[in-house]
Amino acid sequence: MKPQLFAILVLLLLASPALADETPPWVQQAAAIKVPTYDKDVPAVVLIDESLTSINSDGRETEVYNHAVRILRREGRGYAIGRVGYVPETGKVKEFRAWLIRANGEIKRFGKDDSVDIQANLNDVYNEYRFKSISAKDDADVGAVFAYSYTLEDRSIFSQADWAFQSSLPVITSRYNLTLPEGWRAEAVTFNHPGIEPRVSGTSYSWELTNLPAIPDEPLSPSLTHLVPRLAVSYFPPANSQQLSIKTFSKWSDVAAWMSELEDSQVIIDDALTRKANELTASAKTEYDKIRAIANYVQKIQYISIQTGLGRGGGYRPHSSAEVLAKSYGDCKDKANLMRAMLKVVGIDAIPVSIYSGDPNYVRASWPSPQQFNHCIIAVKVSDQTQGSTIIQHTALGRLLIFDPTDEETPIGDLPFHLQGSLALLDSKTETDLVRMPVTPPEMNQLERIATLQLLPDGGISGQIKEQANGQTAASLRSEFRGLSKPDYTVKIETWLTRGITSARLNKIEPTENTGDGSFSLNLEFSANRYGQLMQDRLLVFKPVVVARREALSLTAPTRKHPVVLHANAYSETVRVQLPSGFVVDELPDPVKLQTAFGSYVTSYEVKNNELVFKRQLSQQATTIAAADYESVRKFFESIRAAENAPVVLARK
Repeated sequence: MKPQLFAILVLLLLASPALADETPPWVQQAAAIKVPTYDKDVPAVVLIDESLTSINSDGRETEVYNHAVRILRREGRGYAIGRVGYVPETGKVKEFRAWLIRANGEIKRFGKDDSVDIQANLNDVYNEYRFKSISAKDDADVGAVFAYSYTLEDRSIFSQADWAFQSSLPVITSRYNLTLPEGWRAEAVTFNHPGIEPRVSGTSYSWELTNLPAIPDEPLSPSLTHLVPRLAVSYFPPANSQQLSIKTFSKWSDVAAWMSELEDSQVIIDDALTRKANELTASAKTEYDKIRAIANYVQKIQYISIQTGLGRGGGYRPHSSAEVLAKSYGDCKDKANLMRAMLKVVGIDAIPVSIYSGDPNYVRASWPSPQQFNHCIIAVKVSDQTQGSTIIQHTALGRLLIFDPTDEETPIGDLPFHLQGSLALLDSKTETDLVRMPVTPPEMNQLERIATLQLLPDGGISGQIKEQANGQTAASLRSEFRGLSKPDYTVKIETWLTRGITSARLNKIEPTENTGDGSFSLNLEFSANRYGQLMQDRLLVFKPVVVARREALSLTAPTRKHPVVLHANAYSETVRVQLPSGFVVDELPDPVKLQTAFGSYVTSYEVKNNELVFKRQLSQQATTIAAADYESVRKFFESIRAAENAPVVLARK
């Protein structure tokens, strides 16, 4: 029997309605698997995760997907959910069933009537992508096995697919099977794992991994997409194929040219767009002023994801710039396209940039594919008169200012942390390879704090704290401020304050956004009846570090499995404490000076005119530290924690 016919027969048997009331053999076999003993924190284990995908000669595909999971802890009940995503225009869910096998052997079956059909993203009004879902989480007790299967028919616009062999859960068996038409061939690359050789029979391929351990949740880890084994597959028809409706890519220049074709034609400049661009830049004196004026305007355009015509590539083609301006909303590619058009009006060229948002290490050069991208930003061609940390030097295109028109918290001249250092594609017909995005220096993400305090003889304290933040530190604080109501924001700041000063009462809070340079400031006034500890009515003990830095120093575990990812930032604080009358300094902590390849930290103490001045400074480089070198970074932050908890001792004269 030919491999293709055998694969089709398997698909038909697995999807056959005649077996709808039966528990398929694969479910029974999965439920019978004896799983290893896992760490007590592992909530569930995947028994089988398998895709059987068959491609027709016209590019249409049929996938049968089988998945089974055993619940190990009550917290794992949330994994007893089955989902299948589809685009109604091109995709059809032919079969969708699920089974819950309890520890006592009782079986509960779920069918079409038990599924719900929902929009994939409720915030994206115009997103055509949908999910069918079956949930058994309310019934799934510890020891139960939940399994589900679906058959999906769809048509892809690409001759490519990717497969993640696991999420964070351990996996017994994960398998991706692909059957192609006669004369077709497949190529694959493996990410985050040594290369996986497929079992091949004719034009049927099978890639498999077994007994994958759980991925522990460790602070400051790389994204899960950089840790789990992933497979990227490209399949190609015979060289003489004439009528192929799907797009094939063999090199990055193919991808760049295809993206450029979709985007270039959408730069539509009408009278309204011309007037608006000229109006925005009327008072601009420099090239940078023009770019900033247009960037600020485009960032304020309402973000609405408009994912229509997905089956025809609509997820990659922006709407026309004139339409986006007229409607005043759009998604990332629409906003980048609008900014490109407006810059063109004032004589500045720009290029769309395809990038992945969420993991700077996600995109890999070894797999030319548009499917590696989920976001669109912009590269603006600038002259030598424009300077900035987010400018890269391109060998052919010259100096390019990289900017994300979608991120409302990050002004021109800066770039979100989750995009920095990424490999991205300039969507130009002249491009042949990926380019590396810029990484901002620590001083650009500075947080500076000045605390002026008065310590009372009974240990009470009062004073003010002033903070000024820049760069991505400011973006994070601004996002926090904008995302909360005034009462909720006040509660959050009070919580932060009382972590260091238990009895603190917040008397004044004044957050300020600076739209000009993107900085963010926060001024506080507070008082507390108790802070310093009075001992035997003679010694007064207190910590000069009255409030913690905003980010937690969370690297406390003795060992680690995955690398540590650090962002570039800098921090400085000056604390001035007016000492209570009748007391003098009896003991001061030793100053600290730490210097490593990834950062430095310094503290100092000075007493003058009955005032204690404490200073601390941190400078942290953007870097990834291997798990083998974890001890050095753990000790670095351990020393910082010790320094920031060190007390000052005062004694009565």
